[in-house]
Amino acid sequence: MPGGRLTQQERRQIALGLAEGLAYAEIARSLDRPTSTITREVMRNGGPTAYRADLAHHATERRARRRRQATPRGPRVVPTAHGRDPEAVREYEDLFTTVLIQAGTPKMMARVMTCLYTTDEGSLTAAELVQRLNVSPASISKAIAFLEGQGLVRRERDERRRERYVVDDDVWYQSMMASARGTTAMAEAARRGVGVLGATTPAGARLENIARFVDFVSESIVRAAEQARAILHAKPDAGSE
Repeated sequence: MPGGRLTQQERRQIALGLAEGLAYAEIARSLDRPTSTITREVMRNGGPTAYRADLAHHATERRARRRRQATPRGPRVVPTAHGRDPEAVREYEDLFTTVLIQAGTPKMMARVMTCLYTTDEGSLTAAELVQRLNVSPASISKAIAFLEGQGLVRRERDERRRERYVVDDDVWYQSMMASARGTTAMAEAARRGVGVLGATTPAGARLENIARFVDFVSESIVRAAEQARAILHAKPDAGSE
């Protein structure tokens, strides 16, 4: 199986495969590459609908030049516990960050989330995030404020009174509940419009349908989040074998 960076010709074959609707595994087999390599390549460069071979090749060259030219302010802390391969960890962090960005998370917020999710402790200080990401404290502060507003991180003080940013097993539940609150507010706004525009008018009927749809979605989110939380966080029965 060939190693090293993807060539421009391989990227063109990836683009052709995507255009033909092939799965990542099929494209990988045709190139004799790991499926993870193709997945990472596509997600890092626009996703399956926006991938362009030449743009991806140039973007990869630019990233390589930046890495060669960069002079970091501090050493990047790379997880090495549990016998992990530092390069594999770095590549996974890039992939996870890209997936978050593709899902709509702003880039800096996605980088901070990845740092927090991939630490064994599940928490970091602002200084640790600055060192890991090689960015300004202001950038970290802005990202944390955004993530906290989405219910994706929380703050706590450690024994040295330092503020730490934390993710835990409850973080996605809290995020889903925040999402549900947002959809509830949308339903309330739509119904207010019904009263203003008239329930029997086309505009009023449209807003009422929006409110009913959003109500259903919001209730489904809350119900699913609570069920998942109860199942995934349930303690094993001490009496069971």
